[in-house]
Amino acid sequence: MAYIYCVANQKGGVGKTTTAVNTAASLARRRQKVLLVDLDPQGNATMGSGIEKTECSNTVYEVLIGKADLDDVVVKSDVGGYDVLPANRELAAAEIDLMNFKNPDQRLKEVLEAVADKYDFILIDCPPSLTMITVNALCCAQGVIIPMQCEYFALEGLSDLVNTVKRVRHNKNPQLTAIGLLRVMYDGRITLQQQVSEQLKQTFGDRVFDTVIPRNVRLAEAPSYGEPGIVYDKSSRGAKAYVAFGRELLARVKQDFSDKE
Repeated sequence: MAYIYCVANQKGGVGKTTTAVNTAASLARRRQKVLLVDLDPQGNATMGSGIEKTECSNTVYEVLIGKADLDDVVVKSDVGGYDVLPANRELAAAEIDLMNFKNPDQRLKEVLEAVADKYDFILIDCPPSLTMITVNALCCAQGVIIPMQCEYFALEGLSDLVNTVKRVRHNKNPQLTAIGLLRVMYDGRITLQQQVSEQLKQTFGDRVFDTVIPRNVRLAEAPSYGEPGIVYDKSSRGAKAYVAFGRELLARVKQDFSDKE
């Protein structure tokens, strides 16, 4: 049974897609069967996995509204070594179309339940907003990875997202128990970032991942070549950090399972 994590933050430009793509590739390198679900109409996770979004005749949109089967839509990322449920701008219409269903916030859960036994991990790249699409991701996940920059404005947005996660857990998905904060685009030379990083650890404790993703030009370049950063330049500091993060995430999941046994 797959362990489902959504990568979410309603603030844009914080490295959600970079985290989703590189974590998927990192886990795949550790012989994990991974499905990356692109839930952003921009389709950046699709493109960053080496898949041309404009050439996808069917996407996650058709799957969500019942016009296509997931198995027929999933595409293999040859560069990343994982499967992708692609997205493009048609997904923007899902906000309206989902309201025609009895339980619109449960559609993604219903879709993924059919393939959960095929994968070890399902990672969901969420849009930069708390919409029905994002709620769908939260309703089917066991955990949330929240990439965030160590800046004070990011702290304000974090409280809103954590409250949303708590409401979804209380009302819709009691399995949504794991919250992990991933510090990204980090520059240890900046005093403010050091201070915010320490404040995060003091406030959230072990919910903050040990791995820190540094600000890295090679990670920013990789999507334009249609490759995860850990493939584009595996020797870069950013790539090494995401490889370490994949290792840490896998260790945490194994620990969670052993604690529940």
